[in-house]
Amino acid sequence: MIKVIGVRFRQAGKVYYFDPLDLDIKQGGNVIVETARGVEFGYVVMGPREIEDEKVVQPLKPVMRIATPEDEAVESNNRAKEKEAFKTCVQKIRSRNLEMKLIGCEYTFDGNKLLFYFTADGRVDFRELVKDLASVFRTRIELRQVGVRDEAKILGGIGICGRPLCCHSYMADFAPVSIKMAKEQSLSLNPTKISGICGRLMCCLQNEAEVYEELNRKLPRVGDSVTTPDGLKGEVRETNVLKQLVKVVVEVDDEKELREYAVGELKFKPRHKKERDDEKGGKGGKRGKNKDNKNQKNREEIEEERELEELERLERNDGKSKLDDD
Repeated sequence: MIKVIGVRFRQAGKVYYFDPLDLDIKQGGNVIVETARGVEFGYVVMGPREIEDEKVVQPLKPVMRIATPEDEAVESNNRAKEKEAFKTCVQKIRSRNLEMKLIGCEYTFDGNKLLFYFTADGRVDFRELVKDLASVFRTRIELRQVGVRDEAKILGGIGICGRPLCCHSYMADFAPVSIKMAKEQSLSLNPTKISGICGRLMCCLQNEAEVYEELNRKLPRVGDSVTTPDGLKGEVRETNVLKQLVKVVVEVDDEKELREYAVGELKFKPRHKKERDDEKGGKGGKRGKNKDNKNQKNREEIEEERELEELERLERNDGKSKLDDD
């Protein structure tokens, strides 16, 4: 076991571990530490505690000192200078007609480096821009191209749920998200309804994915044959995942009736995980059949299918966040 504290350098940023030494450091305080980017002002989000050695990336750097009022004044001044630096960089980008969108900028605490974050559709030759900025600010300049998820994390905003964006308010890392998660939760596969303001799949699809996957595994598929507690044979018409209820069409006195049962009352062949995966997006699943029958779809359905495929491709290509220095 090793004693550490957890430090963040931005809101909802990655938590880094440092050696607290013998300093009286408390959660909610501020510290000065040395990082890969230089000397930084950090926010203590986890007070001193012991954790397993394998969870710590060695070498574990020590805290330089607890932040003083003078340090806090320097940090506040850096934040003010960043606003002016942002305006200057925007002007320089326009003067050189570069196809890039500036998202934010950061001074390191010691002022030895100024980082600019931007998005662009492709590669951008910003070598001359770096020279322009270095001549103005007289410090080391770094321009870092980030993705649209990082853009949303930096700028923040309000999601379709009416709450602040998860990535900006509390998510330290981006969790892998897939179309399969939306299918498991019986959500509309309309790309506009399952995408966030960044244009990628909503991160919150991951929140309940494991629960839905487990609950779905206990249910029969729509169209499956089941035996009811009355001894009747029927066909599944509809399922309610959260309530674990199944609507079954049964034949009584030569008439068909729709009855609802708890899944535990029915007898049917349970499906295994592989069968579930195939159904949700595998070779024999619904998705595969849709591809084979595209000629039978109307134009809107085909376009929606293309948008879903593009979303999946973008998810695979995005990779990890570019904001952190590991």
